[in-house]
Amino acid sequence: MTSPAVLVSPLTGFRDIVTLLSEYDITGVPVTDPEGRPLGVVSEADLLRTLAAQDDPGSLLPAPESVKAGPNGEVTAADLMTTQPVCTTPGTSVVAAARMMSRHGLKRLPVIDEEGRVIGMVSRGDLLRVFLREDMVIRREIVEEVLGRVEGVSPAEVGVEVNQGRVVLSGTVPEAHLVPIVLNLCRSVDGVVSVTDRLDAGGAAAALG
Repeated sequence: MTSPAVLVSPLTGFRDIVTLLSEYDITGVPVTDPEGRPLGVVSEADLLRTLAAQDDPGSLLPAPESVKAGPNGEVTAADLMTTQPVCTTPGTSVVAAARMMSRHGLKRLPVIDEEGRVIGMVSRGDLLRVFLREDMVIRREIVEEVLGRVEGVSPAEVGVEVNQGRVVLSGTVPEAHLVPIVLNLCRSVDGVVSVTDRLDAGGAAAALG
């Protein structure tokens, strides 16, 4: 995630939001209350809807419904924001965060702490950067952390090859039921693109791939 997050209040004006997005090279900002708890999110799409609603005598397309400005004519974050934002937490896995974005059609998620305050933002780009991890780092995590967590599996008996994030497992595990456990744990490692199973279980070829 990117931390600290750039935050705005419900009273932040349209132009100030545009300035922040440009200054920090971001595509959206959380709108928070005075305690930093999320009220909504303003994205580039929300801003563009306001722009698209401006008068254009030369256009043949009808203008969409415009955002209703406040009493002084100012359009604020409260007028623009999408309410009830989908949020995540620092402990959420990359896979779970990606599924949340995909399910809700989002490009970014506010990250909140245990007290519900926004402490950062995670974007699609942040999630994709995990696939830039070096192969040797991925291999070390699998050998030293993943295989060692499965009771009965000896890291010395399992071969681990990693090439461009593609993992190939070979060698032996003592029982067949351990194979899917090892495979699933390896797939959950950040940066892993795929896992190929060439494991033997108790001397017999494992049935699961």
